[in-house]
Amino acid sequence: MTETRKRVLLAKPRGYCAGVDRAVQTVEEALKLYGPPIYVRKQIVHNKHVVSTLEAQGAIFVEENEEVPEGSTVIFSAHGVAPEVYEQAKARSLKAIDATCPLVTKVHQEAKRFAADDYDILLIGHEGHEEVVGTAGEAPAHIQLVDGPDGVDRVTVRDPSKVVWLSQTTLSVDETMETVARLRQRLPLLQSPPSDDICYATQNRQHVVKEIAPDCDVVIVVGSRNSSNSVRLVEVAVDAGARAGYLVDYASEIADEWLAGATTVGVTSGASVPDELVMQVIDYLAARGFADVEEVTTANERLTFSLPQELKRDMKAAAKT
Repeated sequence: MTETRKRVLLAKPRGYCAGVDRAVQTVEEALKLYGPPIYVRKQIVHNKHVVSTLEAQGAIFVEENEEVPEGSTVIFSAHGVAPEVYEQAKARSLKAIDATCPLVTKVHQEAKRFAADDYDILLIGHEGHEEVVGTAGEAPAHIQLVDGPDGVDRVTVRDPSKVVWLSQTTLSVDETMETVARLRQRLPLLQSPPSDDICYATQNRQHVVKEIAPDCDVVIVVGSRNSSNSVRLVEVAVDAGARAGYLVDYASEIADEWLAGATTVGVTSGASVPDELVMQVIDYLAARGFADVEEVTTANERLTFSLPQELKRDMKAAAKT
């Protein structure tokens, strides 16, 4: 009897998105330009390995501006911050560099615009997530959080004809659409954002996982537990037909019993994960007989974002001298 062929379906796109790449590069370039220490408010991106790597290079991660010595340089994370955070930085004479993902900034601008027109804004997202806190801070009097479909019944609005929904950029597309559908049952005149708030990278990573999941006994997602888009990928994999899904930061966290009886393992990673960590998972699986790797591609991502203006300006000045 011949042994069943063991294989890996490797998802593409996976790993770093343009916003994460820009944010990590911002910290790296700031360390080179200004020298350590460079302070970063919150985790620059939600990935344990990235944070520890940058710490080793001289980045100091803090929770709030109050922890940054007056006059120092502080970088705001990719998830965005509320306007009051900029004011706090100014009050402490901090040199602030904003590494907010431009796609998150887009949602901030939408919130400000709809608030200026006196709309009620229903922000779909996870309570306490940094991105949600930052967006809500743009117009706290106009924004109420809807944390998934179960939060719909608690929504109250002043004028059912002047209400719009916006969303956190890293949500499950399917769950968000379910939430919107429920909102529309209650509020038929609910308006949508001018363009998708869930970012292209989140959607692309979920789409390819939906493609491979039905053929997978197990899907392993590389990513950290505080990474919303990574956690969503596990959920999407199981919902799309994978027998099981697991989230790991490192290959060493994989339990061999997960692979018992499996012939096809899917592998992907969240948008804040360096690909070296995925390759370590591939090596781990190869050592356990899963040496046949097939990359499944559903999109090619070419988008890049330029570095923050304040950093580019200083880099240019330094190059001249």
